[in-house]
Parts: sequence; C-alpha cells; structure tokens
Amino acid sequence: MYTLLIAIGSFFGFIIAYHTYGRWIATRVFNLDPTAKVPSCEFEDGVDFVPSKKSLVFGHHFTSIAGTGPIVGPAIAVFWGWLPALLWVVFGSIFIGAVHDFGALVVSLRNRGQTVGEIAGRMISPRAKLLFLFALFFALTVVLAIFGLVIASIFEIYKGSVLAVWVSLPIAIVFGLAMRKGSNAMLPMSIISLVLIYLAIYVGAYYLPISLSFVGNQVVGWTVILLIYCGIASVLPVWLLLQPRDYVNSHQLFVALTLLIVGLIVACLSGTADLFASAPAITQDTPKGTPPIFPFLFITIACGAISGFHCLVSSGTSSKQLENETDALSIGYGAMLLEAALAVMVILACCAGVGMGKFESKEVVQADGETRVVVAAVEDVDGNALVGRAAWRQTYQLEYYDAEAGEMKQKTWKEFGLGSKIGAFVDGGGNFLAALGIPLAMGVNIIAVLVACFAATTLDSATRLQRYVVQELGETLRVKPLTNMYVATFVAIVLGGAIAMIPNADGLYGKGGLLLWPLFGATNQLLAGFAFLVTAFYLWRRSKPVAFVLIPTVIMIALPAAALMWQLFDPTSGWVMPGEGQNWLAGTIGLITIGLQVWMVVEAVIAWPKVKGVLEPQLSDEEIVSTKLKESGGRSC
Repeated sequence: MYTLLIAIGSFFGFIIAYHTYGRWIATRVFNLDPTAKVPSCEFEDGVDFVPSKKSLVFGHHFTSIAGTGPIVGPAIAVFWGWLPALLWVVFGSIFIGAVHDFGALVVSLRNRGQTVGEIAGRMISPRAKLLFLFALFFALTVVLAIFGLVIASIFEIYKGSVLAVWVSLPIAIVFGLAMRKGSNAMLPMSIISLVLIYLAIYVGAYYLPISLSFVGNQVVGWTVILLIYCGIASVLPVWLLLQPRDYVNSHQLFVALTLLIVGLIVACLSGTADLFASAPAITQDTPKGTPPIFPFLFITIACGAISGFHCLVSSGTSSKQLENETDALSIGYGAMLLEAALAVMVILACCAGVGMGKFESKEVVQADGETRVVVAAVEDVDGNALVGRAAWRQTYQLEYYDAEAGEMKQKTWKEFGLGSKIGAFVDGGGNFLAALGIPLAMGVNIIAVLVACFAATTLDSATRLQRYVVQELGETLRVKPLTNMYVATFVAIVLGGAIAMIPNADGLYGKGGLLLWPLFGATNQLLAGFAFLVTAFYLWRRSKPVAFVLIPTVIMIALPAAALMWQLFDPTSGWVMPGEGQNWLAGTIGLITIGLQVWMVVEAVIAWPKVKGVLEPQLSDEEIVSTKLKESGGRSC
C-alpha cells in the first residue's frame, strides 16, 4: 500500500506545483500575453515555422524531451536506492527542470524562435554565443551516438518491438497529410492510429519478430538504418512526420502510463508489488566502482528531473510551432512534470515491479555483451523462482553465477550494459501490465515499443536540432556550405554515426555510444546550467525577479562540473589518468567541455553587473536565421 501512496502523492504534488508555482512564473514573472506575435506566425515557412494547435505541439514537445532519458536514468540511479532517486525526480522537476524548460521556451518565443545558443550572444556577449554553440554541438553529437545504440539494443533484445516502431511512421505520415488538408478529426485519427500500432505490437510479439540476423553485427546494422531515417526525417516539414508521429506517440504514452498505474494499483492491493520489500530505500552495498551518490545522482537522472537537452527542444523546435504565447505554460512547465511522473513510474517498475518476479517461457538472447533472459522466471542457481529483493538483485544482475569458479560473484559498476538497465523497466512494467491479466509477452512488448518509439523521437529531433546548430555555426564562422540544411544534416549524421561505430575494448563495433555514455550526464546537465544563464540574463535585463533562476543556475553548473572533474581525474578510474579507466575519447570531449564552461562563466560574471535594466540589442533583419524566413512574409494566427 505504501508503494501506491508514494505514486499518488508524487502525482498530486506535480498537479499542485503546476497550478501554483508554474502559474506564478507565467503570470507574475514572464507575463505571458495571448495577443503577442509569435515566431510561427511571423515567419511561417511550412517546414520549421508552422503555427500549430497546443495539443499537437504538446505531443511533439513531450515525446521529444522524454525519449529514454527518464527511463535509463532512474533505472541506473536506483543502484543508490529508490528514495534519493524519487526525491530528486519530484523536487528537481518542480523547482529546476520545469523552470528550465519553461524559461528557454519563453525566451526563444520572444527572440524570433532562435535557439538559446544564438540568444546567448545578445544576452551575455558575442563570444558566449560561439561558446554555447560549440557546447550544443558536442552534446548533440553524444546524443546521436548514444540514442542510436539505445534503439538498436532494444531491437536486438526485444525483436517483437521492431514491427510496431516502423509501422508507426507511415501511419504518422497519413495522419499528417490528412491534417494538412484541413481535417479536424485529430483525436479520432489518433485513436485509429493507436489501434493500428497496438495491432502491430500484437503481431510482432507473437507472429512477426524482426531481426537483422543476416548482418554480422545487428547493432551496427540497426544504427546505420536509424541514422539514414533520421537524416531524411530531419529535413521533412514538421507537419508531415514530426508533429503527427509525436502526437500519436503522446497518446501511446498516456495509454501505457494509464495501464502501468492501474496495474500498479492492482498489484499493490493484491500485495504482489511492495517497494520496501523489493529494493533498498538507500543502498549500503553498491557494486564495486560505483561513483559517489553526490554529485552523480544529479547527473544520472537527467530527463526525469532536469535535462539540458530540453532547452534545445524548447528553443529549437517547439518555439517555432506555438500559435499562442500562453500555450508555453502547459508545454514548457507542464510537459516536464508529466515526464517526471513517467520517471516516478520507472522507479517503481524497476524496484516494486521487478520484485514481483515473472513466470512464463524463457527466451535467452545475447545483446550489449550480456546474456538477457526475456519473459522468464527470475531464478536462483537451483532453478527456484525468486521474488522481492532477491528477484531485484538477479534481474539487475548484481550477482551472477560463475560456473567455472562454482560460486556467485558480484558485477562491478562498469560491467553493467544498457541491456540490464532498459530491460529492468521493460520487465518491471510488463509485470504491472500482467497484474491486469495482459499476457506477459504482450505486456513486455508494449513497454519495449514505448521505449523504442520515445528513443526514436529523441533521435530524429536531435538530428534536426543538430542541423540548426551546424547551420548557426556556419553563419557565425562564415562557412557558407554549412548553412545549407542538407549539408548540415549530412555533417550531423555522419559525425554521430562515426562516433557510434567506434569499437569498444573487445573490438566490437557499434559500441562507441557506450564509450561516451558516462560523458552524457555531465555535458547534458551543464547545458542546463548554460540555458539557465540565458534566462537569468533575460530577466535581469528587465529588472525581473531572478533568485528562483539563479539558485538552479549555480546548482546546474557546480554539480555537473564536479562530476565531470571526478570522471576525468579520479586516480583509480579517471579518463585521462593511467589505468583501466582511461578513455581518451570521453576525456578529450570532457576537457573541452570543462574549458567551455569556465569560459562561459567568466563571460557571464564580467557582463552581469553591467546589464541590469539594460535591454539587449534587438535583432536586425540580417540576423534572422535564414533568407527563406525573410521572404516568407508571415501571417497572422
């Protein structure tokens, strides 16, 4: 019962925060104006700037910021215990994450839909713009390398999920074409689309699992296919694929989240799900090599509490689609709280859900260098079914049986791959659905498709955002070829793909993303600190309250920097130190990131005392992002 009360209390906390703290920021600080001219109307071009209904933009924004971030992060963080993870998700999202997303969205809306990187040049200093753009470039390169691997790993482990993920694309295109022709039946069409996707989930689970068995390395094969898809998707008009796919995906999440919540209720009332009995609130025996909870908890759980990537979505795509400034509250602040609700369910699924055990047929697969048992009983070495904390430890593979030594051994922190982290949520979520009478194989496939669809959304949104960044760098550095959308897209996918293909220590190609995975948390959270700086300067120049932004700014600059310095220079496992932890790829990017951060902070400290009450230089016509926008003429929403 306590498990259920924790879920209910968290959800009510989010609702109260939205209607109090969120509305205070919207009305008292930013003074959102329903009559203000917005970029989507002023610069409508039918590709990136497209005035859209709030529900469509919400669907795009939410699925883009969610991805696998609120899944993988909490699934890792429960190694330190579910209580610290839960507290960071709830309070971090309310007072830091949602404020970050909301601020980036509003500031971009009031600066012709520019990204926070470009805005930094006028808010702080011209050098800050270039620094921010390079930070964005490195961060998005890491995102492209990692998320391609995440989806490829899901496809390899849960082959039944492949069909539904790819079927969702033509369904979304048909949806988009219908909406473009003036159809007003958005919700009925989304329901039909959802039914077709769930039909594909059923067929994939029982009749048509898809595998690239003819390819020697399936991860490499899927990564190449995914990046080619992302390159195409990122240059298509947002109304054709991005908006309708994300709108349908948002409803897919609502259905899955509802099923998870109802399943949790049933499992709690029946006594089969018990958070306290399944996993430690605060872990005393973490795996060998586990980094310290402070500051690493705050960079491990990113998207569920706060994520720098969100400022790119807010200012890169969402601000170009809002048709009314007041929509920013629900999209900027509200979507982050919904993502936090998902992260809460992930924590419960990875602990209470996994602790329920599971009992069906076994399917053993090799993926990500690990052996995963999909849809099977969690057993000890003698074949006895396990539940509770024993099941949790076995599912996370905290211990494994060494047949050669004839004894149980414990894995080290670095031995955990993406398979065990993502698999814990898929398995635990499948257990919650099984509590409703849904066959476990079907339940597992529903959750696997949900994870893969979200990751795909993040991947192609990141490709579009990287295209913007490369184009902005091309303009700033006066490298004309890079200002072309197709050249910029090509650079984005080739660089991300090249890093993804770097072999690991065992010579396995397609594992480059794993080499950069430890870097993702720190660089991602530093981006959040940079975005907070831009919002703080925007308010400071207008003599608005800034304390509620400055405190998170300091937190999101100091904690990620501390974590990155530990990763770089820890004597036993530092990336640039002698020893088995040496990783010059991550180390080089990490050192560059630290340098960019220090420089950015210096620029901000120099500029801060000079700009209070002094409005930033206004954009000239030459500073509008593209000639196409100047010629569009705009329209009135």
